[in-house]
Amino acid sequence: MKDLTDIPALMADIGARAKAASAELAFAPGPVKQRALEAAADAVWAARADIIEANAKDMEFGRGKGLSDAMLDRLMLDEGRIQGMVDGLRAVAAQDDPVGKVTEEWDQPSGLNIRRVRTPLGVIGVIYESRPNVTADAGALCLKAGNAVILRGGSESFHSSSAIHACLVAGLQAADLPEDAIQLIPTRDRAAVRELLTMTETVDVIVPRGGKGLVGLVQREARVPVFAHLEGIVHIYVDKAADPVKALSVVMNAKTRRTGICGSAECLLIHRDVVDTIGQGLVKALLAAGVEVRAGEVLKAIEGTQEATEEDWGREYLDMIIAAKVVDDIDAAIAHIRKYGSDHTDCILTEDDAAADRFFARVDSAILMRNASTQFADGGEFGMGAEIGIATGKMHARGPVGAAQLTSFKYLVVGDGSVRP
Repeated sequence: MKDLTDIPALMADIGARAKAASAELAFAPGPVKQRALEAAADAVWAARADIIEANAKDMEFGRGKGLSDAMLDRLMLDEGRIQGMVDGLRAVAAQDDPVGKVTEEWDQPSGLNIRRVRTPLGVIGVIYESRPNVTADAGALCLKAGNAVILRGGSESFHSSSAIHACLVAGLQAADLPEDAIQLIPTRDRAAVRELLTMTETVDVIVPRGGKGLVGLVQREARVPVFAHLEGIVHIYVDKAADPVKALSVVMNAKTRRTGICGSAECLLIHRDVVDTIGQGLVKALLAAGVEVRAGEVLKAIEGTQEATEEDWGREYLDMIIAAKVVDDIDAAIAHIRKYGSDHTDCILTEDDAAADRFFARVDSAILMRNASTQFADGGEFGMGAEIGIATGKMHARGPVGAAQLTSFKYLVVGDGSVRP
């Protein structure tokens, strides 16, 4: 029985075992990893009643902590969401193995043949809040890319994550892969997180998934490299050439489908030329759907809106609230996004190709969309099977982080007795 009170010793042991497992995973054949993920999917579905029972304990714990409705929605598992986890595991299993893939090859005049091939990162630490499905997504993607993973779920998802983790371990056992390839930190003690952030000898990268508080803590205190986004301050700009039917459909979906996810729209920017037509219609539709609209000049005259303050620009609500503002033109919208955005996801609604090209060229967010709901900012919707998170930095991975983004590369150089003059 592990001593869960000696956190440094516990984490050192977890790290050492993960590093040893990663060395074996690095050359595990693709079909073996696929078999492990398929077996894990079978195990999750077979254990769905147990997972839902464990989740009920977490929901009770979360309500006791006073979690918001949006956070409770992230935490909740039902049979439909478990089916989504199973589908995600199978989708990742079915993908091509990224490890060993030749991404570039060329010959030099010296006679050298050089190949750049994908290779695992090693050991990945994933720290997440509320959403227990991240246990399955992160475990699957790290395994697919040949990495060992150390999972640290939120205290509120402790029972759900443990039940899902047991299914992942069953998958590893079925494929005869090391059980230490996917480990879940077995304590709610926050000291374990701080320890994980400094384990530079055994952990290669940290991926935080959660709110601003968690991600900020990780970015401030980590000694290990981090893939992360701090906030999803998602803008939708309604251009003067927007189609009103598309605009209504996209904006309503982007704001109301699920308000608690990082791709949910948080700010609506409307071109001055369409404020009395499309703009009025959008604001009134949002209000009718129960969305609180915090409106700037011009739009605040619409009955039912609340006047926006400076704090409403650049704010991630994760709730049935949206900020809305009139802008003079596309460049004013771009300037607003540059000032208040978080480099996550931003969208333009327009039928004008030149306007879309300008927006795409001048806004530097990780994901840019045209005439599509920002709720598509998701690795599964990008064809990655699942995602371990959205990265908004500019080093290595950016945007949805799937299996391929969890690899690095190495160069394989072949000569024929070649010597350098």
